[in-house]
Amino acid sequence: MVRGGTRTARQDGAAAVEFALVAPLLLLLVFGVISYGYMLSFRQAMSQGAAEGARAAAVAPSSYTTDQKVTAARNAVNQALGNYSVSCVGTNLLRSGVTAGTCSVAIATCTSNTAKKCATVTLSYLYKANSPIPSFPGVGLVLPTTLSYTAVAEVS
Repeated sequence: MVRGGTRTARQDGAAAVEFALVAPLLLLLVFGVISYGYMLSFRQAMSQGAAEGARAAAVAPSSYTTDQKVTAARNAVNQALGNYSVSCVGTNLLRSGVTAGTCSVAIATCTSNTAKKCATVTLSYLYKANSPIPSFPGVGLVLPTTLSYTAVAEVS
């Protein structure tokens, strides 16, 4: 029996052993929450970037050429993804200058109404191979391999 907060010789080190058993699971949980939260934030930025790119091409002045509308769309995508050091250059998504996916901006006849033109922005990012944050052992198992988004807007 322990009285007054004193321990017997058999109880010394028990807390250290318990901590050694629980600490790896706790760290895996904490790093998993951080990694998954960051991935969700990046996923939202990609979704927003595709939507903003399509919107930028759609609301560009009618005097703009198709190339100018495509440039406006790419600029909107780059602004949305700039905080993650990701940019749309040509048909590539670059992260810090290295190809990390594809970026497509097209203005063509709408599939729903052939009398109109639509701007389509498609982003595909190889997330597992180009994760914006360091990976932790075991956490990568739950993260997606690829994040892809497509947004379409009718061009005026």
